[in-house]
Amino acid sequence: MARAEADKTPELLGRRLYRPCVARVRLLGLDRGKTTLVNADDYEIAVRVLAALAAGALIGYERSYHGRPAGFRTHALVCTASSLLMLVTVYEAHWMRAATGLVQIDPTRMAQGIMTGIGFLGAGVIIKEGLSVRGLTTAASIWITAAIGILAGIGFYFPMVLSVVLTLGVLSIFRWIEARMPSHAYYHFAIRFAKEGGMSERQLRELVESHGFSIANFSYRLEGEGRIRRHAMVIRCADRSGAGRLAVTLEGMDAVLEFRIAPTGD
Repeated sequence: MARAEADKTPELLGRRLYRPCVARVRLLGLDRGKTTLVNADDYEIAVRVLAALAAGALIGYERSYHGRPAGFRTHALVCTASSLLMLVTVYEAHWMRAATGLVQIDPTRMAQGIMTGIGFLGAGVIIKEGLSVRGLTTAASIWITAAIGILAGIGFYFPMVLSVVLTLGVLSIFRWIEARMPSHAYYHFAIRFAKEGGMSERQLRELVESHGFSIANFSYRLEGEGRIRRHAMVIRCADRSGAGRLAVTLEGMDAVLEFRIAPTGD
């Protein structure tokens, strides 16, 4: 009997060593045909993540170069995060092996969730200054960066590269074209002067119009216990240099206490 127990000892010891090894093999995925810790799928995943990082960094660099608050790092992280979330869906068999064939994940739902969530981040870069709004272009660039990350996550490299090129073209080349396109410049114009000895509304309108502006949304208010008049309006001019000429004229008028000419911007 002692000899029989001695013969079983190596077998029991082998089982104890075998079970932890099997658990490690399954954890690393070696039971599915892998011979190394990294297989072809892992290389493909790495390529997709790095491609998303590079694409987001290129778009973010353009935004940082023009002094926008959401720039290089923000766009790189947004694009990378979008690709990672899509990889979770594309490679569902890697983390849902037990449910393969029973549960099917719709990748389009993940894409919809990404684009919806990015909307909140885009809203954070939109800044409202008085009646003007800035940051809309940066918000749009964040949104399309997330879409490019989705393309990288599912391995659509050609559409991804094409989208990056087109996005950079819109942000840089279109800026140059837009600056040379004939368009009207809109400004918020506010002026304060003493009630006694200042210009009348008619005189103020004539002064503004003499510099090539048309007037809209004219408003009038008394301040300082009725001693100061404040006029505010939106003015429009085809010649962008008109604002500078109007400012020079107002600087030389003693009756003017304060004025402000600000472009509406986007």
